[in-house]
Amino acid sequence: MDIIANYGNTLLILAVVFGLFMAWGVGANDVANAMGTSVGSGAITIKQAIIIAVIFEFAGAILAGGEVTATIRKGILDATVFADSPHLLVYGMLASLLAAGAWLMIASSFGWPVSTTHSIVGAIVGFGAVGVGIDAVAWGKVGSIVMSWIVSPLIAGALAFMLFKSLQNLIIDTKHPFDNAKKYVPFYMFLVGFVISLVTIFKGLKHIGLNVDTGTSYMLATGFGLIVMLVGTVIIRRIQINPSENEDFHFTSMERIFSVLMIITAAAMAFAHGSNDVANAIGPLAAIYGVIESGGMIGAKSVLPAWVLLVGGGGIVFGLVTYGHKVIATIGTGITQLTPSRGFAATLAAASTVVIASGTGLPVSTTQVLVGAVLGVGLARGLAALDTRMINKIFLSWLVTLPAGAVMSIIFFFMLKGMFGA
Repeated sequence: MDIIANYGNTLLILAVVFGLFMAWGVGANDVANAMGTSVGSGAITIKQAIIIAVIFEFAGAILAGGEVTATIRKGILDATVFADSPHLLVYGMLASLLAAGAWLMIASSFGWPVSTTHSIVGAIVGFGAVGVGIDAVAWGKVGSIVMSWIVSPLIAGALAFMLFKSLQNLIIDTKHPFDNAKKYVPFYMFLVGFVISLVTIFKGLKHIGLNVDTGTSYMLATGFGLIVMLVGTVIIRRIQINPSENEDFHFTSMERIFSVLMIITAAAMAFAHGSNDVANAIGPLAAIYGVIESGGMIGAKSVLPAWVLLVGGGGIVFGLVTYGHKVIATIGTGITQLTPSRGFAATLAAASTVVIASGTGLPVSTTQVLVGAVLGVGLARGLAALDTRMINKIFLSWLVTLPAGAVMSIIFFFMLKGMFGA
């Protein structure tokens, strides 16, 4: 308790700095891969992606603002272990933020799309198991997270494969792809509106204390899907075929119709991401704030102050603007060549997987879901369409993420103990 009393303000300043660093990493890596399909397919430019992300990530983060954040991130640690030594929890959360932020910076510099969730989970498990004790970690929770590594990309990949196959059969491989695109794309627009609004309802509204029952959720999602479909239909009708632009690529006019879809999905995915994954940066920060503000009391919950959200939202946007281009390039062009129609199939499949995961309680990584979906689209075009060297690098970076976060977190934890006292 003395350490909290003596160094509380210093520790809180460090928490804000490390939280900003972690949020910057989330922006550079996680937000970048959420935007990668839209940029890589040519539907929007990097500048447009940044503008969309700034608006909708912030909106999503503010939606998450009323969330009562669990003091121990994702229930990975047993809070009772820290009752007599709350400063160890503060050290551990500081170490976790710094370690996860450092790993995200390394991964982003190589253009590796890694999981920010797994980065912070690995860091918390590392300091908990080594710094405090094996019993401090809820190993069952960690096991379910590891299972999600395998399950979530497979689900997203399968959905993307089926979606793109339906596009091929109904639109792309027909005699009149442009006419068929005008005919069938409104139905896909409904799907986008329906799925993305479900993501927001399941993952966002609960953060501000609005618990909508399942029946109402589906009714709201259906209504929003119909609105998106009607607005999209009006925009699509204005797009006319231009014979001159189709000389080099027969499907250019058709892909312009899908570009409309990609702008909608880019905005919606940024919103859903902001409302959900900003917690990876601000969860540990909120835990530190709660312990210091209460004078060392380990409470089950801590109310999230508004300024913490600004740290998270601001850091995320800054990360995307300054360093996001490398991961955008990996997702957009590194795995397989994307067009608006392929990018749409991948994005919708990824969003659908998040909805399925929310309903079943499976912890998933947006990064791994999106990479799985892009792989599924590539496979629908045949193995030759995939860059296997890039895929191997990505899989390897996923395997390294958890232990990398853990090792760095252990080192930083003992450094903090040495600086402020045990």
